[in-house]
Amino acid sequence: MNTSAQDPVRTLGTVERMDKKLDELLAPDAQLEILAEGFTWTEGPVWMGDAKNGHLLFSDIPRNSIFKWTAKEGIQLFMNPSGYTGVAYYGLEPGSNGLLKDLDGNLVMCEHGDRRISVLTPQGGKRTLADNYQGKRLNSPNDGALKSNGDIYFTDPPYGLPAREKDPRRELDHFGVYRLSKKDGSVTLLTTELQRPNGLGFSPDEKTLYVAQSDPKNAIWMSFDVKADGMLSKGKLFYDATSEVGKKPGLPDGLSVDSQGNIWASGPGGIWIFSKEAKLLGLINTGERTSNCAFGEDGNTLFVTADSYLCRIKLKVKGTP
Repeated sequence: MNTSAQDPVRTLGTVERMDKKLDELLAPDAQLEILAEGFTWTEGPVWMGDAKNGHLLFSDIPRNSIFKWTAKEGIQLFMNPSGYTGVAYYGLEPGSNGLLKDLDGNLVMCEHGDRRISVLTPQGGKRTLADNYQGKRLNSPNDGALKSNGDIYFTDPPYGLPAREKDPRRELDHFGVYRLSKKDGSVTLLTTELQRPNGLGFSPDEKTLYVAQSDPKNAIWMSFDVKADGMLSKGKLFYDATSEVGKKPGLPDGLSVDSQGNIWASGPGGIWIFSKEAKLLGLINTGERTSNCAFGEDGNTLFVTADSYLCRIKLKVKGTP
């Protein structure tokens, strides 16, 4: 599972350049480095702490675990269970999915099995932030994005339910994008326009929210204008990748936005790189089902979770603070 500093650098896939602007973001010799492998299904990478003393956390959803990676020590188990604390079998994807930090730097988890958004407190215990909408249990919170005022925007598709949309435990009649208020802890439904909402992220000025849809029949990314009160306008199609479904493994999933407003989004075959004008600049072709990506270390490193792999690639642009 681990690779050490003494091991030769192993890489995954290739970089495909479609626009010369990509040269400003990614050096010509940039490669996707394999940091570790042998997991079941990696997801939700998040960098914790500063560049020198920080570490990466990421989910292995089927294992109901969160793993920790550092350059010095490699892989260590950080948390188990991570997303399901029940005593009965709970499907193939019971663990945590998306991970993020709150304003205080605490770890926030989107938990499939326990069907909630939770936070790891400084004392080491978990606290539930949200597990229902208007008294009905959430389906399976998938991914989240932090707004600078402390609000957490998150998606709630059916993927963590053992029988997905047909699961008898399902209580809501929709799959939505929500806002969890920092001020009062309330949960607000923002949109149900996407049938399979997944990864999401804000533009640097927080005036736009990008949301991926993991629907093989409508594999798209949408953009939503964020209103002054935090609500969303009607969504607009940002990019449609449906024609690539089946040709390459995977679907639109997690995403991150850099400080210039470019979107780095997992999709069929790897990481799709878009300008804020929705122009496809290039692809990091992993050849694997690629779930997510996140900036870390000095801000110029993009960590990528792809099927059983944890990888990274050095960029010439920093992530959004």
